[in-house]
Amino acid sequence: MPARRRTDPEVGLAALSRARAAAVPERADVRDAVRYLLEELAARAPGRSVEVRVPPYAAVQCVEGPRHTRGTPANVVEIDPTTWLALATGATSWETAVAAGRVHASGGRADLSPYLPLV
Repeated sequence: MPARRRTDPEVGLAALSRARAAAVPERADVRDAVRYLLEELAARAPGRSVEVRVPPYAAVQCVEGPRHTRGTPANVVEIDPTTWLALATGATSWETAVAAGRVHASGGRADLSPYLPLV
């Protein structure tokens, strides 16, 4: 089943463009860009074995494999919004962000590097 989109791709891409161009992006642009890119990740890596969280904006489940149904998922990735935008756009690499402590990943399937960048 394809991922359900809540963010219009045109709105998400426009917000992403504005957020990348601004020295201090508007909160609404960051929110819309984060949500759009998380939905894009879920569409490109369908599944429910990894939960990717970008607080306070959104979380998605993605990547094929055993799915979790209750409690804390075995595979969790938590990323701040700025780092998520950098990862999703290729401005930084997964390895660099993990080494810098900007990504908190747990579980054997929590490596998102095969799916990044998204744009």
